[in-house]
Amino acid sequence: MSKEKIIYGVYGDDDVILDAVKAIREKGHHIDEVYTPFPIHGLDTAMGLKYSRIAICSFIYGCIGASCALFMFWYIMIHDWPMNIGGKPSFTLNENLPAFIPVTFEMTVFFGAHLMVITFLIRCGLYPGSSSKSPDPRTTDDKFLMEIHTNGDAKKIKEIKDLMKKTGAEEIKEKE
Repeated sequence: MSKEKIIYGVYGDDDVILDAVKAIREKGHHIDEVYTPFPIHGLDTAMGLKYSRIAICSFIYGCIGASCALFMFWYIMIHDWPMNIGGKPSFTLNENLPAFIPVTFEMTVFFGAHLMVITFLIRCGLYPGSSSKSPDPRTTDDKFLMEIHTNGDAKKIKEIKDLMKKTGAEEIKEKE
């Protein structure tokens, strides 16, 4: 029984690798990963990736931020230390809500942005102390790498390598 082999194709341009992904997927091959130094618009749909649910997390984090802001205002300005500022009533949060809207908005954006960065780094495995998963360190600088896993069939490997070469790969490597 043959072992699984990994084929790497190194490309030098983002448009070339985007066209290569489309061409290789049209031939029926599954592309496992593409490593790029910057995001490429349309690469996720070209690879056939599912829609990300990370926007739902952003909405939830924003709601948490708004709730924390409103709770903070209620606690500080109404419950703990009510103050008469400009004759405004300090009995309920609803009476003072218009004054709290700008800061509530800022807390919503603050929580959403910071918690999204943390979520993204954890989800991608880029948190501090994690090891690099990129098979070629040049993908953090100026190269683009396509990774295809195959079952070790020599005919299929040759077909994938020929497709990569035809679509503009600068280098093609094979690993077990």
